[in-house]
Amino acid sequence: GVPVETLVREEAPREKPVALLGLRGAGKSALGARLAETLGVPFVELDREVEKQAGTELGEVFAMYGQDAFRRFERRALERVLAQNRQCVIATGGSLVADPGTYKLVLDRCTCIWLKASPEEHMSRVIAQGDMRPCKGRPAALDEIKQLLEDRNRLYSRANATVDTSGKTLKQALTELKHALT
Repeated sequence: GVPVETLVREEAPREKPVALLGLRGAGKSALGARLAETLGVPFVELDREVEKQAGTELGEVFAMYGQDAFRRFERRALERVLAQNRQCVIATGGSLVADPGTYKLVLDRCTCIWLKASPEEHMSRVIAQGDMRPCKGRPAALDEIKQLLEDRNRLYSRANATVDTSGKTLKQALTELKHALT
């Protein structure tokens, strides 16, 4: 059988990295940075690690190499982060859950929290961040966000816990997030 201390270690969420899942605009970066600070552990934005790995910006990675290559970069970046940090808070890319192998790695190795928000809230936050990608020539951006949420609902819901950030201040959402980890 499995040694008792292994079982005990698996149960302690503090011992595992925390991975925040959710669509762009869910609050992964803002909440992740605050949570890491509170826990006194490093904060890692996986997309930034992908850029380091690829040596170029995210948009360029997609443009130059395509989605499959992006997925490989993402997987390697995640493996590196997990190898280097016993404990950390990771803000994952919104589409990470769409890659079965990488998502399985996150689910196996991390305490996963799905940061959930309403489509309207996702949209307004992304625009507030000055990211016009969802709106570029697409008045149907909100419908697209709704569709993405619907498509990924089943995937995101495999997380250990869900924190709904809709209509909450950063402080309120952080309190709920910490509560979800205990």
